[in-house]
Amino acid sequence: MTPTPNSHRARHRALPALALGALLCLGTSGCASGAEQAPDTKTVTLAVHDSFPNDDFAAAASAATGYDVQVVSAGDGGELTNKLVLTQGAPIADAFFGVDNIFASRLIDNDVVADYAPAQLPEGAEQFAVDGDPASGLVAVDHGATCINIDTAWFADQGISEPRTYDDLAKPEYRDLAVLLDPTASSTGASFLVGTVAEFGEDGFADYWQRLVDNGARIEQGWSDAYYGQFTQGGEAGTRPIVVSYASSPAFTVDEAGTASSTAALLDTCTRQVEYAGVLRGAQNEAGAEAVVDYLVSQEFQQTIPDAMYMNPVDAAVELPSAWTEFAPSPAPGRTHDLSSREIESGREDWLKALSEQIGL
Repeated sequence: MTPTPNSHRARHRALPALALGALLCLGTSGCASGAEQAPDTKTVTLAVHDSFPNDDFAAAASAATGYDVQVVSAGDGGELTNKLVLTQGAPIADAFFGVDNIFASRLIDNDVVADYAPAQLPEGAEQFAVDGDPASGLVAVDHGATCINIDTAWFADQGISEPRTYDDLAKPEYRDLAVLLDPTASSTGASFLVGTVAEFGEDGFADYWQRLVDNGARIEQGWSDAYYGQFTQGGEAGTRPIVVSYASSPAFTVDEAGTASSTAALLDTCTRQVEYAGVLRGAQNEAGAEAVVDYLVSQEFQQTIPDAMYMNPVDAAVELPSAWTEFAPSPAPGRTHDLSSREIESGREDWLKALSEQIGL
């Protein structure tokens, strides 16, 4: 599977609730019709977020499982979550992939996911279970971290010390240099918001965002607009050397010789992200859905994840590309700024409201 700009973490669209009338059948067997239909035992449908290698996966999974695997995109992780919740019991697909820890509890609370776990999980996968619960029905497939990224060459050329922490970004020497993501419109931005709540608390995170805005931080709607439109290493028009992105992003900016990266992730500003798959309750082809979930955690698929989706596989036995090891290390355990999925679900709306009132999002 070949990486594309979208595979470099284009988790970039809206998080709002969707009206039922906006939900389309997407041509899947999960759509209800007036008459009872016999289930198609040969075809299995996987609903995914819009940064997934649909065609390559469908071909590989079909060959591996013996089913005719069809893949349908359902928006970013937030949009996918909303569609799965709103169609609970009559799902738009048989299985899903791409709901992360920001939204995982919403699926559990709404009884969206069937009680299924692969008989054999990859080495080390148990540490990524939702809030430590391996029986949730949500199967961890990959993980990563959202972090502040910087253009290291820009800071060297300007003779300015590189920032390292959240607080550094609010200092006068970094005025007008940062581009953030709107957490109401970007799941990457929502992950960064979680990190700031974890660091500054529910009583202090909004004031921290105010400090960033007062220091000239620009807020973009989506990751692509921020990284490719505003970041100095993302495109020719970029003027800002600080951007919200991913711990893996510096592997995307390694030179042709493979000897250096023009960017770095600030590992003291990271928030862990885990993406899950599962069998949907009410699936037309439950056996096929289970086979697809099994394939998502198989070594065959796990070893494609770094190149195809710029995330880390949950299988600790998979060898990462050399560029990742040297230029894009993951933050050490205990170093990230995290909250449980349950805490995120219970607090998210209040946090967004507080930000709206504080800085006018």
